[in-house]
Amino acid sequence: MVDVTLITGDGVGPEIAEAARRCVDATGAAINWEIAEAGSDIMERQGTPLPDATIESVKKNGVALKAPITTPVGKGFRSINVHLRQTLDLYACLRPCKSYKGVRSRFTGIDLVVVRENTEDLYAGIEFQKGKNDTAELINWLNKHSSRKITADSGISIKPISVRATKRIVRFAFDYARKMGRKKVTSVHKANIMKFSDGLWLEVSRDVAKRYHDIEFEDRIVDNMCMQLIQKPELYDVIVLPNLYGDIVSDLCAGLVGGLGVAPGANIGDKIAIFEATHGSAPKYKGQNKVNPTALILSGVMMLRHIGKTNEADKLENAVAAVIAEGKNVTYDMKEDRNDPTAVGTSEMADAIIEKIKSE
Repeated sequence: MVDVTLITGDGVGPEIAEAARRCVDATGAAINWEIAEAGSDIMERQGTPLPDATIESVKKNGVALKAPITTPVGKGFRSINVHLRQTLDLYACLRPCKSYKGVRSRFTGIDLVVVRENTEDLYAGIEFQKGKNDTAELINWLNKHSSRKITADSGISIKPISVRATKRIVRFAFDYARKMGRKKVTSVHKANIMKFSDGLWLEVSRDVAKRYHDIEFEDRIVDNMCMQLIQKPELYDVIVLPNLYGDIVSDLCAGLVGGLGVAPGANIGDKIAIFEATHGSAPKYKGQNKVNPTALILSGVMMLRHIGKTNEADKLENAVAAVIAEGKNVTYDMKEDRNDPTAVGTSEMADAIIEKIKSE
């Protein structure tokens, strides 16, 4: 029996969390689920969107499956997802992007993995607001020490890229490739322009690659990488990127395979891993038993592989693929016509996946 924290989220989170839990349990994986809450629902009851008990549960168990959580735009609490990554040092964002027969997409045969560094780059949160005294002080210092001048009406974001963080994320990408039997790692950068930040990223990537003689290594400039992924995605396998590029390219790759509804994900550190759907909480559909549970169920597949339950993971992924390929017991967004009256609900799609598992 493996203890796993199940964070039920808000919006449609509890519905797809229940669907994913039932599907994982149907594999016989012997998971002891420890239910934990986060998001706007518990914020109303306890005054915090992320109770200490939830964080302690994740720390204790080391593994969590997390349903989507709302991040208010321009008001309310900060992103819980970001807070969890920072608090638990979940430095690697892992986003597999794989084609499944029956999912509408312009592409077929996609099978690649995006590995995104989670802690640095322009998302490090080091920003200086326009018009503030400390911003003016920084601008004055920069103008004294640089030939390129910054105007006084500027806002500034700092882009740190360190040897330590780059080394560990590139090692993570290579170790993942080796563990999963993948053949190539591509490091993505803009070192031709940002020579001291992305240049450092590229230098460290090349140095780490020297220790993995069994894995092919190459690098790509980020804008060229985006074009290459559209033109010939079959050439790529594991792609490792700094934070901002990783955020953008991971959504691009999700688009290649049909969108965020079929895009699982994970945020992983040295001791803790949280597996989660990459889409939002869709609060307007809350309680309607309507939303596609595939992304969170496939995140459950990733979780099973992470804890060593490979056979159970294969069972679940095969069942998901079979239900999608048949196209009968799927939610409205996976039908050719989104108004198709034969579309089923969240729970019913989970039922169909469970039946496939049982029939193996």
